[in-house]
Amino acid sequence: MSEFDDATALTAHSDGTYSATLSDDWSIGDAVNGGLLMSLAAKAVSDAAADHHPHPLTFSAVFLSPGAPGAATVAPTVLRTGRSMSTAEVVVSQDGTERLRALVTMGDVSAQAEPIRKQTPMPVFAPIEECIAADNAPPSLAQAGLLKRFDLLMDPETVGWAMGQPSGDGEMRAWIRFADGHEADPVALLTFLDALPPVAFDLGAQGWVPTIEFTGYVRAVPAPGPLAVRLRTSTVTGNLLEEDAEIWDSTGRLVAQSRQLASARFPA
Repeated sequence: MSEFDDATALTAHSDGTYSATLSDDWSIGDAVNGGLLMSLAAKAVSDAAADHHPHPLTFSAVFLSPGAPGAATVAPTVLRTGRSMSTAEVVVSQDGTERLRALVTMGDVSAQAEPIRKQTPMPVFAPIEECIAADNAPPSLAQAGLLKRFDLLMDPETVGWAMGQPSGDGEMRAWIRFADGHEADPVALLTFLDALPPVAFDLGAQGWVPTIEFTGYVRAVPAPGPLAVRLRTSTVTGNLLEEDAEIWDSTGRLVAQSRQLASARFPA
């Protein structure tokens, strides 16, 4: 069993809820990664929804409080089941405090994957052998449990922020896969959409950058191999910015995309 399987393991209960354990191994600072919470929620919905609707197609969430290591309850409510899709609400909570509330649409992503009528082409990434490993990240990040779960290689053109020289372009690019070699599936793509350092760092932001709202789409089952992720932002007002993520698999196919609104702290 992979580290990701362990982290998203669920125990079903007769009342329709599930219990899980959030691990510090998936934390940044004191908070468990929001992407892991989303994958955990999607996995519970997949179990509760129709058998022929195994994959998250859309995931729209508000983050109400940071997840912490320890026991968690996942409560999905199936709102509608159709022939090709099911829709559910799901709440992740700890000790009665809601961490995440989301609406999820489930289906068979493979049934919607062809033909490709239009897709965003994969941009140019530096070759993997020229990229910078997360081991070389600033100590505050390199010691985070989350980064140890991934083989993360940053494109050197977008890593100046880690050396105190943010470009101001608001873009990051990286190759990523699970450190234990586990291949990503559609549920895991939700974690990968939120796995990179915040793009706000490339604008000089400091400290924690919490997600306020997230909307993600899974577009295909990824082919085996490393994933290419691009983060971008175009609008920053006050302390709020949007972060757009796109993921391509090893064949160059776009397999997931998202937009989130986040809050960042910038130097005065």
